[in-house]
Amino acid sequence: MNKSKMLSRLAMMLILSSGAVGAVHASKADHHEFEATLHAPFAADGADQDRPEARTFKLAFDFPLLEREQDVQWRLELVSPDGVVVQQWRGVQRIAGKPVDVSIAWDGRADGLILTDGVYLARMQAVTGGETVEQSWDISLGHNPAQAMPAFKALPTLHSAARANGRVVQGAVAATASLPYTVYLGNLHSQTNHSDGGGPLGSCTGAQAPQSAALGPADAYQYAMNKGLDFLMASEHNHMYDGSDSTNAAADPAVAKALFQSGLAAAANFNGAHAGFLGMYGLEWGVINNGGHMNIFNTTELLGWESNGGGQLIADTLTPKNDYATLYTLMRQRGYVGQFNHPASSGQFLVNGTPLGYSADGDQAMALCEVLNTSAFSTNTSETETGRSTYEGACNKALEAGYHVAFSSDQDNHCANWGASYTNRTGVLLPTGTPLTSASMIAAIKARRVYATMDKTSQLVLTANGHVMGERFTNSGALNLVANFASSSGKTVSTVKMYEGVPGRNGTVTQLSATASTTITPAVGEHFYYAKITQNDGNILWSAPVWVTQTSGGGGGTTPPAATQLIVNGGFESGAASWSATSGVISADASQAAHAGSYKAWLDGYGSAHTDTLYQSVTIPADATSATLAFWLKVVSSETTTSTAYDTLKVQVRSSANAVLATLATYSNLNKGSTYGQKSFDLSAYKGQTVRIYFEGVEGTTVATSFLIDDVTLNVQ
Repeated sequence: MNKSKMLSRLAMMLILSSGAVGAVHASKADHHEFEATLHAPFAADGADQDRPEARTFKLAFDFPLLEREQDVQWRLELVSPDGVVVQQWRGVQRIAGKPVDVSIAWDGRADGLILTDGVYLARMQAVTGGETVEQSWDISLGHNPAQAMPAFKALPTLHSAARANGRVVQGAVAATASLPYTVYLGNLHSQTNHSDGGGPLGSCTGAQAPQSAALGPADAYQYAMNKGLDFLMASEHNHMYDGSDSTNAAADPAVAKALFQSGLAAAANFNGAHAGFLGMYGLEWGVINNGGHMNIFNTTELLGWESNGGGQLIADTLTPKNDYATLYTLMRQRGYVGQFNHPASSGQFLVNGTPLGYSADGDQAMALCEVLNTSAFSTNTSETETGRSTYEGACNKALEAGYHVAFSSDQDNHCANWGASYTNRTGVLLPTGTPLTSASMIAAIKARRVYATMDKTSQLVLTANGHVMGERFTNSGALNLVANFASSSGKTVSTVKMYEGVPGRNGTVTQLSATASTTITPAVGEHFYYAKITQNDGNILWSAPVWVTQTSGGGGGTTPPAATQLIVNGGFESGAASWSATSGVISADASQAAHAGSYKAWLDGYGSAHTDTLYQSVTIPADATSATLAFWLKVVSSETTTSTAYDTLKVQVRSSANAVLATLATYSNLNKGSTYGQKSFDLSAYKGQTVRIYFEGVEGTTVATSFLIDDVTLNVQ
């Protein structure tokens, strides 16, 4: 069983030299979608001294391509901090094919009564034609002191000083004992003239006719870089490469495929000439109605379902329209990574007839869920756009279905203001010292080491017993969840909420606590947790979840002393971060499953003389009362002997100078099996020392043995 070592390269891309082809036709059936947004000012403007909390709510309704007028039934509720509806408004609004706004002037009171201070929730529901949209935003009434937050030194960002255009960033050097990551901030959802984007700001009022605008991917990357972004994704609609929003019967498949390849080349060329910025190019696959848009970040081929009049596929590879299960399987096989774009809670991403239905392949392929984006057709360039929508309910539905997705926040720019309409960003954590490349970005996204923020100057990183957000790990006993927040622009926290759910339950995500540090002992089974913070200016941040498999240890309902987890990235979902290993050891190769998540450490397995090593340095506190090393191990071997250990794995404690202090155990081909088993060792003898937790796999000359290690922990109390 030889271990595969796969390297991929982008081939030299074809450069498109011909213009747009065919006539442009809007496909109403494919882009028929009701849109409703709520603008709820977080703070009152203070203009009315008699009614200091007065403000105006705005409900915006749109139904592009609607042919007949119909009614929108809407409801707006104001919910108190303890969950009681204290004020409600209802109405019916007639809508056709143009946007309509409803303004609600509120005097800041409930039936004439002054409300107590606190952070309330403005919650909208709008229903028309069988479609329902829900949105909610926090609003602040009265005096609300800042929430106490744990001490947290902001992670470094790409640049150590503000750029010339005034972008504020944190320092480039991490504080001692901070997490070993650097934050990169950008926009993972936008279009150029390769589909229906790239409209000049002076004339852009909506989606452009496919391939008609002046500005393409290279223009977008330059603009975003100049505006201070670290990365920009050009996510082009896959069905517009024929130059049509419908189907162009005269389309030449070679021209369509060449256009896609030219986009990949534009990104590669721009990146080669601009160190410190990452241009990304891929697809926004699917249609809205009975479908759902999703980004595919790293495809090297044009995926589609349309054929020209001669029956030729206008794509490299057939992906049947609205068949998400089949697409997920292809993505998993190819290693492609995706994001649910502006997902609806119903009617989209159907698998076996279920909206946001779970599939194991989809769980491998889909890494992100867009929790917020700004108006797709905004021309704002001062980061003050007020039109924005949230999709937390749909993302929570995906999490409850079993998808392991982190939250992202994008702008869906169709006009030429890429990343400039608002201060929102997607934050991606790369191991400090790792260059910003397509490979490192995709690895971080696969590790779900991502947070969503409406404020580019603020950070939110969730940790759980030392595990960083995005990780999947096994836990027993107490679980300490910490929302680590930092703001370089002086923002404070008005509310912090910790949420919990159960993957695969298809139930409801619930609020666990309203504190930034929460210690619980979860029930035995599967769980996920994430943090959400609302700043004192109303801007919101969402952490990525952590996924926890709780085992039966821990004292039968009593809370044991809090444990500290010393191993960082013990599930390897952050790639090689915090580990030192020989080449190829930390792997997401699907031919051997991880114990949890996608990554594991895979030592040996070559069928030839080979030595692999893996280690991490830790300092065990001198005052620790216990220190327990644990990990999950599976040995896969083609050896048939029942008596001779030809291939071995040693588990050792070594000094910082690499001297062997102890060999805790030796495993071999004689321990082969089909499942993972947990191993545990007492390391209390090394209190007060800095040591290396060291794994050494040595393979013989003929028959392959693989040592698979996952979910390494070193808990001290």
